[in-house]
Amino acid sequence: MAIDYATLQLLSPVVVTATALGIGGWIFNNWLRMRHGYPLENSWGKAVYPKEDAEAHARVQLLTQENAQLRAEIGSIKDRLASVERIVTDQGYDVARQIEGLREARHGIGHEVTQ
Repeated sequence: MAIDYATLQLLSPVVVTATALGIGGWIFNNWLRMRHGYPLENSWGKAVYPKEDAEAHARVQLLTQENAQLRAEIGSIKDRLASVERIVTDQGYDVARQIEGLREARHGIGHEVTQ
């Protein structure tokens, strides 16, 4: 079954249009998938992007652990800072100054006794 030149001329716009629509549909489909966060896939169904490898997964785990440790450390620093603020703003700080004043006065009295 041979296709003659006239039939080929009639079918060429249909073939070109179908090919263009297929390629355009494929591009639009991939654009929608990327826009909505779906990974791109190759012809075998494996993800092309983002690539999942063991090194990246291990790095994410290490960063997650470090993040948790830093959050815990910041929490303890906030608690310590709150304690320091409480000491400075409460009357306990004033009591400490009074105690130091009494020590100085006692040291002065003890100094007078030795004379």
